[in-house]
Amino acid sequence: MKTGILFDLDGTLLNTLEDLLDATNYALELCGYPRRTLSELRRFVGNGAENQIRMSLPEGASPEEVQRVLKIYKPYYTEHCQVKTRPYDGILEALAVLKEKYPIAVVSNKPDAAVKALCAELFPGIFALGEAPDCPRKPAPDMVFKACRTIGADTCVYVGDSEVDVRTAKNAGVPCLSVLWGFRDREEIEAAGGEHFCEKPIDLIEKIEEIIHGK
Repeated sequence: MKTGILFDLDGTLLNTLEDLLDATNYALELCGYPRRTLSELRRFVGNGAENQIRMSLPEGASPEEVQRVLKIYKPYYTEHCQVKTRPYDGILEALAVLKEKYPIAVVSNKPDAAVKALCAELFPGIFALGEAPDCPRKPAPDMVFKACRTIGADTCVYVGDSEVDVRTAKNAGVPCLSVLWGFRDREEIEAAGGEHFCEKPIDLIEKIEEIIHGK
């Protein structure tokens, strides 16, 4: 049985929060709404762009208004998703080692165009999958299954930074390694059922091996 390693993107491999905030505030301002802060947006990300915009708008915004702002946000973010975004320290080194032993993929709830653009630039050669109409977003397990099929893995360890990732792994029937340098704190992840944790990117390889080999 071949095991793959699947990674969430935002808050796991990449610190994307400032670019997400800038794009969100661009769309909000253009539509006449107040800006959001970095700490506010941190709570809004992880469940897809539509949910991110819905939560960024004032309470009670209509579905039509969410779509109006979203139509401005998506293309702007795709064009500006690499301005301030950077891999977390140690991520590139960890991926280089893991790629020698395991098939790897990225699965994210951000729009597919932005996911592919970021990964092509920063993680060339790694299969990347974002939110698209033909594949339900996390925590549905469809992205995990599709990525595993594409990279030739029978199962995987799923690595993410949020409660959404814990639920995704559970729905897919695979173990989840939760990283603690991302957009959620340990208490939130534990409340969702998180069991395996990694505090620093330098420890990723060891923690993944422990899960795979049952140490």
